[in-house]
Amino acid sequence: MATRTSRLKSHKTWLGAGAALVLAALNAPAVLGFAQEKYHAYEINTDDYKAERGHWDLMAMPEQYQLNSIHAVLLRTGKVLLIAGSGNNLKLFEGGTFKSTLWDPVKNTFKKIDTPKDMFCAGHAQLPDGKVLIAGGTARYEMLGGDVKRAGGAMLVKNEDPDQDRTFPKGTAFLSAAGKTYRSQFPVHLPAAHKRIDPATGMATVTANEARVYVEADQAGPAGITNSTEQYEIQGLRGKDDDNFYGIANKLGLDKKDFQGIKDAYEFDPATEKYSKVGSMSEARWYPTLLTLADGRVLATSGLDDVGQVVPGKNEIYDPATRTWSAAPTRYFPTYPSLFLLNGGKVFYSGSNAGYGPADKGRAPGIWDLAANTFRAVPGLKDPDALETSGSVLLPPAQDQKVMVFGGGGVGESEKVTARTAFVDLKAAHPAFAQGPELPNATRYLNTVLMPDDTVFTTGGSGDYRGRSQSNILAAQFYDPKANAFRRAAEPTVGRNYHTEALLLPDGRVAVFGSDPLFGDADNTRPGTFEQRVEVYSPPYIYRDTRPRLGPGPVSGQRGQSTAFPTPDAARIQSVRLIHPGSATHVTDFDQRSVALDFKRTGDSITVTVPNDRSLVPAGWHMLFVTDGHGTPSQARWLYVH
Repeated sequence: MATRTSRLKSHKTWLGAGAALVLAALNAPAVLGFAQEKYHAYEINTDDYKAERGHWDLMAMPEQYQLNSIHAVLLRTGKVLLIAGSGNNLKLFEGGTFKSTLWDPVKNTFKKIDTPKDMFCAGHAQLPDGKVLIAGGTARYEMLGGDVKRAGGAMLVKNEDPDQDRTFPKGTAFLSAAGKTYRSQFPVHLPAAHKRIDPATGMATVTANEARVYVEADQAGPAGITNSTEQYEIQGLRGKDDDNFYGIANKLGLDKKDFQGIKDAYEFDPATEKYSKVGSMSEARWYPTLLTLADGRVLATSGLDDVGQVVPGKNEIYDPATRTWSAAPTRYFPTYPSLFLLNGGKVFYSGSNAGYGPADKGRAPGIWDLAANTFRAVPGLKDPDALETSGSVLLPPAQDQKVMVFGGGGVGESEKVTARTAFVDLKAAHPAFAQGPELPNATRYLNTVLMPDDTVFTTGGSGDYRGRSQSNILAAQFYDPKANAFRRAAEPTVGRNYHTEALLLPDGRVAVFGSDPLFGDADNTRPGTFEQRVEVYSPPYIYRDTRPRLGPGPVSGQRGQSTAFPTPDAARIQSVRLIHPGSATHVTDFDQRSVALDFKRTGDSITVTVPNDRSLVPAGWHMLFVTDGHGTPSQARWLYVH
């Protein structure tokens, strides 16, 4: 009986094995894929793998703090300010719901921040005192042609009265000779007209002042369209006011309406963890670039204005001392232009940008001398028509004055995408781009982060506009400027494309936020869902046995002077870097820069010297890292540079 049972079991076992072999033969790719997936999940968690390529971890953010992260700023407190505003969500915009969340990466705690205006697609920059300037944002969402219900467009409002300035409120009616009424969607201020007396004749010449405002027709549909250039009376004016104040508009139609910007600006204080209103810009801006200059003031360029057009080169400068704005040299750029402060105070434009503007205007890289307002083109860049959504960084150390461009795509929704990288030595007598190693994949929206060991960590992106056709790239790599080569890093688990940001944290990890795919399927039929998960990358050096230790020292120092820090690892320290904290949006980050510091070892301490160049080392808070001969950095110490 026992023998018979054994035979039955053996028979069933062989039947099972045979069935498994048949299934395996029928489904070999699926079985193989399943096995590879399981092995990969095992492999990426082994010590050897982490030591070679690092590791990714998803951070658990409680639902009440989750948001569509559009902007990410590392504060001097070590916390990260995540700004959504309305977060590219029309319902939140119309409901006046604007969001910001403060994240503490050390404690992994979160806090909601009251957000007074829609800062969605604003510009931002670190200020010398550690506060963050946020300027611009959203006044109106775009509407495609078929969704526009009322004709509208830009109204140029004129003031010919030299003795009177005037503000017309939102809702002011402009009347055409044909009886059509258009109403302003925002207040509009008109300074007095300019009056000049000819000293020879005594005759007065008056030149009208003017301002633009977006208007919409009272009457819905095609009946509200005006296709010709017309002059408009302002309802309610009488006598001389009726003569002196009027509007002029070209076509007011039902065509597509782009996003419109706001003039508002705020400072965020890391100490109080609150926004405070500062002086408004003269131009409304959506998608602007803010760049801190050598003297601590902030340059604002480009953006879409309050009628949805690219600001026509009207730049301005913010003074933190007075919290007001003044005019800057005129220069046209497409939106979110990538600008870098150079030694001596000039500004380099890499050509990278995030979108709006014609393909043949303001796209060429070059060096902008603000003092003389001259622009010197820098040639040699491969695929110059694929700079939109490309990444750009000032390579470490900043003293080398080399800027590198990574990937990018064609203008607008173009399918063109490139794996090109290129770098330029801006100290050369005749700067020109040289070809770098190609990215592993042709990539738009690549995040680029400066690391304490002088490498550039790059991650994410997609192979098509906004991740179209499920083209997110689950890959990461380090670029080594000395070797001029890439090396693989651990693969992220979350895809990132449009509206993504990445920041270096004080402990040497990298946090990645956001992503806003256009579609949610490979056939491009379902709308995409905004990616709210936060993923943190721990580089290989996190898993090494020991890291250099840097003890507490002075919290401030001056350019050109030396500062001592205690360390039990002085003998193993090979380099010191001063890294400015980042503020990222739309795969741009003009605040991050890494400066090499001279240092001396003295027993159980090191003495570091900050370069005496304010265009190289901006005033403000910086992270101080020391690194050993294996490229292993310490955790950062915060240092305030006067």
